[in-house]
Amino acid sequence: QVQLVESGGGSVQAGGSLRLSCAASGYSVSSYCMAWFRQAPGKEREGVVSIATDGSTTYAASVKGRFTISKDNAKNTLYLQMNSLKPEDTAMYYCATVRTRLCYGLATGNFNYWGQGTQVTVSS
Repeated sequence: QVQLVESGGGSVQAGGSLRLSCAASGYSVSSYCMAWFRQAPGKEREGVVSIATDGSTTYAASVKGRFTISKDNAKNTLYLQMNSLKPEDTAMYYCATVRTRLCYGLATGNFNYWGQGTQVTVSS
């Protein structure tokens, strides 16, 4: 059974940093496409960044240069380092995956396993 458990969310001031974690069980983060999504109140869930097994990444324009995705295969954990946070980054952040080695775009329909989310709140 695939389980993805996010942690690391919290409240920070604008300009601050947070690191989110997504611990996987019953699944190997090194073997498949992994991604982070977010959903703000009243808005649709949107893709933030994905990482394929070859290390190639795709970032949303809104976070490029501020967020960094990484994996620790030994810990079977996915990370999202978020720097220079802005109030518009406030959202529930979700870890997601699909059983393909490459990633085929940051659309929610491309992913079929999801975590429960962790809340990030950025105040101005």
